[in-house]
Amino acid sequence: MVKSLLKEIEIRSEIGKQNEENETAILSSEDEIIETVYFGGGTPSLLSYKEIHSIISSVNKHYKVAANAEITLEANPDDITFDKLYDWKNAGINRLSIGIQSFIERDLKWMNRAHDARQAFDCINLATSAGYNNFSIDLIFGTPGLTDEEWQKNIETAVDLNVPHISSYALTVEPKTALKKMIELKKKENINNDAQAVQYGILMKALREAGYEHYEISNFGKPGFRSKHNSSYWQGKKYIGIGPSAHSFNGKMRMWNKANNTYYLKSVEQNVIPFEKEVLNETQKMNEYIMTSLRTIEGVDLNFIQNNFSEKEKTRIENVLSQKIKTENYSIKNNKIILTDEGKLFADAIAVELFL
Repeated sequence: MVKSLLKEIEIRSEIGKQNEENETAILSSEDEIIETVYFGGGTPSLLSYKEIHSIISSVNKHYKVAANAEITLEANPDDITFDKLYDWKNAGINRLSIGIQSFIERDLKWMNRAHDARQAFDCINLATSAGYNNFSIDLIFGTPGLTDEEWQKNIETAVDLNVPHISSYALTVEPKTALKKMIELKKKENINNDAQAVQYGILMKALREAGYEHYEISNFGKPGFRSKHNSSYWQGKKYIGIGPSAHSFNGKMRMWNKANNTYYLKSVEQNVIPFEKEVLNETQKMNEYIMTSLRTIEGVDLNFIQNNFSEKEKTRIENVLSQKIKTENYSIKNNKIILTDEGKLFADAIAVELFL
């Protein structure tokens, strides 16, 4: 698989260098700079030092990469050892995203996680002792049986461990999953949305008091530790996805590689990237801007809408705000719509109201 990933990087680079319109081109100018590299999806922490190093080297060879590029690796606590951390750092990884989920043994068992509570603690200490001062952990709230006091303790544990960045999400039950089936069979308790809303409030208050910046609905960072990679999605920047199922975006269209591994491998071997695409129309571009920017601390910029779409659209949105959105759910600062803590609970619904 790694051989094919390297081949896809090469193919995309060559397409981008052609002085012609090409539907698979993402970065089409040698002046465009790669600011972040992200090893995610699947279990990239199982890659060897040689494999990670070869991928990073290929990116550097075929693209212009910023000197201070953020290079992140997703890792599970049970995969983390001091030797691996050392190899990752030598290969070029300078940021980790660790799937802690919880420091409570009962919750980890409920979520069928491979690691235990001790490994959740130990992997953070290992990462800091190995010299990683830039890393993020995931925390899940709203699991059945999780009390508000236990959730508060979970947050305090992360703060006490000096975690610089926290991504936190409410537990969701996706259709056609084992968890969904277990709940339907009454073998596991269902989630409580009201309890999740309370725990989200606890999260916002606790991390704000601890000095974290709540810069996106699910993301909190100490000053200087925002995720550059995730921020690029919310800012509508171009990105290239490499590998089966990987998504790419060039500002005009969205592309995604076929999910079938065998088909992907055979196609790339023949110098073909197997992908599907969706060309975005003006309505989709508008709605996507609203959805992503509304989630951020910077908010929806009405000046941007006026300058990039139309004065009519700016006026329409202002009318929707005054007629349909509760005033306690948002504020307007410097002509930007910014959600309040209360409004963040209804972000998706508010976005739908604002959609063109």
